[in-house]
Amino acid sequence: MLRVRLRDVEPGDVDVYVSMRCDPVMMSELGGPLPREGIEAKVRRDVETVAAGNGWIKMILPDEAAPEVVAGSVVLWSHEEDGERISEIGWMVLPGFQGRGLGKLAVDTLLDLAREDGRWGPVHAFPGVTNGPSNGICRALGFKLLGERDVVFADRVLHSNHWVVDPDARPARSA
Repeated sequence: MLRVRLRDVEPGDVDVYVSMRCDPVMMSELGGPLPREGIEAKVRRDVETVAAGNGWIKMILPDEAAPEVVAGSVVLWSHEEDGERISEIGWMVLPGFQGRGLGKLAVDTLLDLAREDGRWGPVHAFPGVTNGPSNGICRALGFKLLGERDVVFADRVLHSNHWVVDPDARPARSA
């Protein structure tokens, strides 16, 4: 049975962030690679966000026997969108771990945690319209497709599908 463990982002996750955010393949659906400079500051801000309780930034650990191995991340945060507060989920899975169901399991796990926590409300996702695997995760996990829209990620405008799911309305996983 496929399992993942999620842990909070840590200051030592800089190399994983570089692998996720500065790689042309990883960032092909997100407007291309980000510059290497500034990654330490991004990790520091993310660690502070988690410490303050303002968002969940979880690293995906595919093997409990090897806790140093990180397959990617799954995040949940709230922000203002068109004058109202929304919760948004996003994920990235490194190429060596893609196609195994880890991303789907990590998103499913985080949505279960959101249901248990009770503060997030409906959760939105905005994968690129051409990102088949991420749109497949949304479809498989019960998100409802609301349509297409442009969103801003890392100061880039991306054409995305807009999905939403209510964690409270999802059936609990039988793990």
